[in-house]
Formats: sequence, C-alpha cells, structure tokens
Amino acid sequence: MTEVALEAHELGKRYGRSTALRGCSLQLPAGRIAALVGPNGAGKSTLLHLAVGLLEPDEGQVRVFGRDPRAGTEVLAEIGFVAQDTPLYPDFTAAELITMGGKLNRRWDADVARDRLARLGIPLDKPVGSLSGGQRAQVALALALAKQPRLLLLDEPVAALDPLARHAFMQELMGAVADLGTTVLLSSHLLADLERVCDYLVVLQTAQVQLTGSVDDLLAGHRTIVGPRVGAEAVPGVAAVVRASHTERQSTLLVRTDGPLDESLWTVHEVTLEDLVLAYLGAADTRPLPEVTA
Repeated sequence: MTEVALEAHELGKRYGRSTALRGCSLQLPAGRIAALVGPNGAGKSTLLHLAVGLLEPDEGQVRVFGRDPRAGTEVLAEIGFVAQDTPLYPDFTAAELITMGGKLNRRWDADVARDRLARLGIPLDKPVGSLSGGQRAQVALALALAKQPRLLLLDEPVAALDPLARHAFMQELMGAVADLGTTVLLSSHLLADLERVCDYLVVLQTAQVQLTGSVDDLLAGHRTIVGPRVGAEAVPGVAAVVRASHTERQSTLLVRTDGPLDESLWTVHEVTLEDLVLAYLGAADTRPLPEVTA
C-alpha cells in the first residue's frame, strides 16, 4: 500500500465571512512531485499553511504522514516549507542562517546547504537582504532542504523570478529531491515549469479540490474531440464533458473518457497539462463536475 504524505478530509477554513477552503479532500502519495494549481484566492496558500500547522482548520482535518501537523515538533521535523515571499532575516548572512537552522532543527545538514550555495556562486558572508531575488530564493530552498524533510511545501517560490533564475531554481529543486527522495507539493501559476518537473496534479478552485491524480493518468484519461455539433445527448466513450465550444455545425469538446471514441465521427487529439488545467478551472466557473481521481 502506498504511503500517503499529505491527506486532507473535508478541510475547511474561514477568515471572518470569507471562505478560504470548504470540503477540501485530497491524498498526496509519498514520493511524488505535485503541482498545486489554481487562481489567486482559490485557497492554495491556506492549504499549505494548514499543512504546516501555521493555521488551525475550522472544519475537517489535515494529516502529514498520518499525523496532525499541530501535534508537536516530531511532525514539524518532517516538513520543509518555503513561503511565497521567501521570508529570511535580511540582516543575517546565509552562513548565519545555516548556523541558526542547526540550532533549531534536530536533523540538519549544514554542509549540504553550504555546498549547494557555494556551487551556485551565492556568497555566504553577505546579508541576504542584499542578494538578488533569485539568490534569496535559492537560500530559502537550501535552508528548507538542509532540514532533510520528508515533505517539502513550496508556495509560489519562483513567482517573482526572471526565466533564468526560475530555471536554476527548478534544476536545483529536482536535483535535491532526487537525492533525498522528498515528496514535494509546489504551488505555482507557471504551468510550463510545472509540466517539466511534476508527476502529480492538484487543481484547486473556488475553495475546493477540482481535480487530483497522477499527471500521466489524467492526461491519458482526457481527450479533445472535434466533430459534428452535439447538444445534451450522451457521446459514447465520454464520461464527462469538461469544456465545450460550438459553431453552427461543429463541436469541440475536452472530455474525460471511459471507453473508446468513435474516430470515424470524431477527430481525437491528446491534451497537454495546460489544456487540462485551464479546462477544469474554466468549468468550475460555470457548473460542477463529477469528482475525478486517478
């Protein structure tokens, strides 16, 4: 049986009258590199903050490797977290932050952090507030990985970086994860970056999980089909229509399949991760879809 790194069940969180999450349920298998995708305000940061114990749920529960993240330091020792603004003490040098991390964490590999930053050409003796955005992001990642976490949560860590800095960050992340075997949940709007590195997908929209599963399984289970205009009638081989557009005589449908499609009637195309994410986010604005897991 596959170990579950992160599990949420009917998770809910409110800020006053505003609902950040409601009925949020998911399971992230251990060993995956997962993309957490959704528009601003969908609840991504709230979900990550609940997972690291910075927030307490109003409803439901969240578990990290089967345990409540607010239960004590033993659970938190398993989790690495890089917040959206990569918060670091600006007057501290990277070397000082590495030393401090060793005093606060029982499982800490200072040498790996120092070697990683040295390899990237990031000075250890300068205040991190004087470094570039890309360098600060790399320092935050090095500190998170020095903790040797079993689960690494990243909240839009590359949103403000230029393409070269984003590429360097992603390369460093992939190398480190391969070495440690860490499970990763990475929140980002940058679908092209996610498509290169992630093998699991969680789509969050309007405070709920809209889609979750292995990227390969989800892509294999969806197709874009083009053919004669259809209305509400069932299409053989189609379990659900996720997105539809029509002309006077033709329909273009992104569908979840449950059997063979009639290729004498329909032109069938594979979908990309971007196609899939945009279709489900668009569908969530118009009508509910059946839960999809893979």
